[in-house]
Amino acid sequence: MLIRNALIENSETAKDLRIKDGVFMEIGSLKEEENEEVLDLKGKLLLPPFIESHVHLDTCLTAGDPCFNMSGTLFEGIECWSRRKEKLTAEDIRERVNKVVRMYAANGIQHIRSHVDITDPSLMAMKTLLKLKEELKDVMDIQLVAFPQEGILSYPNGRQLLIDAVKMGADVVGAIPHFEFTREYSVESLNFALELAKEENRLVDVHCDEIDDEASRGLETVATRALELGLYDKVTASHTTAMHSYNNAYVSRLMRLLKMSRINFVANPLVNTHLQGRFDTYPKRRGITRVKELLAEGINVSFGHDDIEDPWYPMGNGSLRDVVFLGLHVSQMMGHDEIMNSYRLITYNAAKTLHISENYGIETGKPASFIVLDAKNYYEALIKDSPVLYSFRKGKKLVENSPCKQSVLF
Repeated sequence: MLIRNALIENSETAKDLRIKDGVFMEIGSLKEEENEEVLDLKGKLLLPPFIESHVHLDTCLTAGDPCFNMSGTLFEGIECWSRRKEKLTAEDIRERVNKVVRMYAANGIQHIRSHVDITDPSLMAMKTLLKLKEELKDVMDIQLVAFPQEGILSYPNGRQLLIDAVKMGADVVGAIPHFEFTREYSVESLNFALELAKEENRLVDVHCDEIDDEASRGLETVATRALELGLYDKVTASHTTAMHSYNNAYVSRLMRLLKMSRINFVANPLVNTHLQGRFDTYPKRRGITRVKELLAEGINVSFGHDDIEDPWYPMGNGSLRDVVFLGLHVSQMMGHDEIMNSYRLITYNAAKTLHISENYGIETGKPASFIVLDAKNYYEALIKDSPVLYSFRKGKKLVENSPCKQSVLF
């Protein structure tokens, strides 16, 4: 197959791409071969597929069941979900996850990291998601995090549940230090989680300091243990919203440790601007980690959706465009180059977070997985909310849309 006239990653010069056996064989100015299928993009933007760095598939589409989160706080959300967990069945999870995965696919996403609540003696959600991961592998790569929503030490038998979930097949070890009962539990839970990941050769993704409390400093423990255990960029700190409350002198010292540790960060602009600042009158905090400052220090940051219509976030449609759009605003990253390159927050940066960079990207020899947006560059795509025209996965077409046409009659 020959893809003609593609503007690859904001390039101003169109190129052609030849695909054979699901792989990019050639990229450049190419001649059509006999009987070759040709798709002429006519100067549309071609990008590697989008990556969802952080979502909770097991909780999606449950908002209002059995109750809505009226305060909009993280902690009431956890209370609402604790009640909803009592109604979980395998079929319930399967039905909701299948709907959300198709929403994601329509928006050009081909890779998902999902946190799965394991503070449930039956491990119902993890068992079901592991089966779905296998069933959906031809359309979506799904990485599963064993996520102790109600704590490792602060939930009955939490340690063993985390071990069991990892032994069962979870790809990533999770933790939630700011929700543990005490600071001592927080540190102990992180030591346990990272040592388990080291022992079982797993990645790590910690819900870290998702709170407006400047005294919540799980991040320094995560980074220190990542450094000491040699886990480095196998470790991700998600949320880290307490960083917007840290004093600058402390952050200056912390940055040195973060760079040494090489850990990744995931910010979730939609959900955290909704959840954070709930205890503020005015001034009211924005509710997002120090994205711009972390990137300036060469630290990897990607963006995630986090929640879709669940107790923590009553909206969401699986569009990472919305995530990037808001994230650029609240992080004050509105320079032209920052906007143009912001696709990297949900592509290459996210691939590094998920540890899939080796087989990802628009290069010869790599799997022919890509998306096409109805725009000439990512700046235009963000402004116009350009639809995904095509999504190809290993040379196979997953999604096809027609460009929107609009007539203004005045």
